[in-house]
Parts: sequence; structure tokens; C-alpha cells
Amino acid sequence: MNLNLRLETPNDYSAVENLTREAFWNLYFPGCNEHYLVHILRTSDVFVPELDFVAVVDDRIVGNIMYATSDIICDDGTKHEVLTFGPLCVLPEYQRQGIGAALVNHTKAVAAEMGYKAIFIYGDPEIYRHVGFVPAEDHQIRTKDNMYAAALQVYELQKGALTGIKGRFVEDAVYEVSEEATGEFDAQFPEKEKLSGTDSQKRFLELITMRRSPETAVE
Repeated sequence: MNLNLRLETPNDYSAVENLTREAFWNLYFPGCNEHYLVHILRTSDVFVPELDFVAVVDDRIVGNIMYATSDIICDDGTKHEVLTFGPLCVLPEYQRQGIGAALVNHTKAVAAEMGYKAIFIYGDPEIYRHVGFVPAEDHQIRTKDNMYAAALQVYELQKGALTGIKGRFVEDAVYEVSEEATGEFDAQFPEKEKLSGTDSQKRFLELITMRRSPETAVE
């Protein structure tokens, strides 16, 4: 496979939104909203265009990764800027061929060169441990509502970058995607059947219940 990773350009926008829709459709819930998130993220103040890469195979865009800045709000009141990526997507027919991992590993290196401390994500630990992510709980980092969550994971871009940083991970409001706005945006695309009860949706529901209060944790 002749894989090329390069920065996204405005000419790619439509293709990336389409592939994002194809990759996420019915994955976590019936339909998806990630293609609309891609659309609005590009114009957000927290968007990091230097980390917006597409994966190209034989002149076809088959994958994409986007990043935004987020914050760790420490228990002592201080704030530290970190990164989060998402959506990360690969066309279904190109999945399980290492393209997603290639996008993650390439952008990790670029982000480190840019001086960022760490990357936080919400995702399936069984997937992201293969590219070096560990539970955020290992660093005593919690969700915005002060819970340890199995889905919240982190990768230190510099060894020891999170030493002494304990608190809550807070994403920008751009990730709080409007259902109504998503529906209006999705109306521009070809109609697709919405399915419920898929295995991936069941796994998603399982993951979001894997949360616990810090008071129950053993330090």
C-alpha cells in the first residue's frame, strides 16, 4: 500500500467530511455527528491546523486526524494546555491496515516538536493502548465532572510532562455538538440507514459506564 500522510487543504474538506461520515455512521449511536464536528472544528479557536493530517492511498483520501487544544484544570487552580485529537477516522474498507496508527504516531511526533506536553483522548483502551496511551487515572487526571473514566486516556509527549499535574481534563465546548445542527448539516449528504444495537454501540455504552469517583480510588 502506497500510503502518504500530508496536511489537509481546503480542497480536501468535502472528501474528509464524507469519509468521516462513512467511518462513524452507526458506530456509537444511530447515524453520527463527527462529520459535522469536523466541519465546525476547522473554524474553532482551539483547532490546531498544523496537526490536521490526511492519509492518502493512490490519490484517494482514506483517513484523517484533527487536533484541538484542551486544558488540565489542576486541583491547585493552575491550568495547563494539552492536546486532544478527534475525530480520527479511516474509511471502512481501509481499516485494520495500520492507517489510523500511522496518523496517530506521525502527529505525536509533530506535536512533540511543537512543544506540547501531552495528548488526551476519549476512546476504547483496547484500541489506543497499541499506540502508547495509558489510563489518565495513572496520572490522577479526571473528567470535567471529576470522575475517573476508563475511556479517558493520555500519552505524554515528553517523559514526566505530567509530573505534579493533578486535576480535571476539560475539552472546549466545540465538542458539545448540537443534534439539531448536525441534522441540518447531514441533510446535505446522501441518505443512509440508521441502525441501533450494533456491537460497537454496545461497547460504547459499556465504556461510558466505566466511571468512578476519586473517593473510591486507592491512591
